[in-house]
Amino acid sequence: MNRNSRARKRETPGIAKNSMEHASKPTSARSDSRKSEQSAQKKNRSASSSSRDQLLNAALQLFWERGYGETGMNDVVALSGASAGSMYHFFKTKEELLLAVLDRLAEILYPALLAPVWETVSDPIERIFGLLDVYRRGILASNFNYGCPVGRLAVEVSGDMVEVHKKIAINFEGWSKAVQKCLEDAGPRLPKAINLQMLSHFVLTVMEGGVMQSRSYKSIEPFDQGVAQLRDYFNRLEAQGESEAMLGGQSYWDLQKQKKQEQK
Repeated sequence: MNRNSRARKRETPGIAKNSMEHASKPTSARSDSRKSEQSAQKKNRSASSSSRDQLLNAALQLFWERGYGETGMNDVVALSGASAGSMYHFFKTKEELLLAVLDRLAEILYPALLAPVWETVSDPIERIFGLLDVYRRGILASNFNYGCPVGRLAVEVSGDMVEVHKKIAINFEGWSKAVQKCLEDAGPRLPKAINLQMLSHFVLTVMEGGVMQSRSYKSIEPFDQGVAQLRDYFNRLEAQGESEAMLGGQSYWDLQKQKKQEQK
């Protein structure tokens, strides 16, 4: 082997090292580029989500306060602080916006309305009356301008808007099911023959009717009268439930103890 060959062999490791370094640089650059793109996409999604939320919150407030008919798309844009482009990117029509608002109302039912009562009141029947008290306080705090946002839309929106009324019904059903769950949790305190689904809808009717009448009469009396009659009806139901339990040789509280023992 001559000297030139040995020189080339000695140079090879250095050449290979340099080649690896040069090869690794594009890979590292591509990795950084991907990270940068992912970060940008994440920011864009966050900004997009924020704009949509701003528009929905503004629309919910205006539909509630002014009504659907009296609220324009430009009013929503102005209150939200989002751009007009964002509005028409997310919602092509005012009806699309309304449908999204109704979806949002269904989503926030528990955290905004039920949770403050459910987390502080343990008795299932008292939860129902605690929920009704939330509406009572809203009526008084608004000087009788308060209205249930879903109930207002149900009355105002044309019957021809079929998809909208389907979503309004979904909101009513979500509210009723939350009340029905309380009735189920009451167990034998209520008569066995009572239809809990129908009773939950009756509670909804008392609430909606009381809110609307108090708003028109500018008085809390219609609401209080409806709730008082509902309370009387529940007292009668509980008395009947206790009688049924006693006829079976056990009181309500005995049945509760038995239920706990069975769960153990």
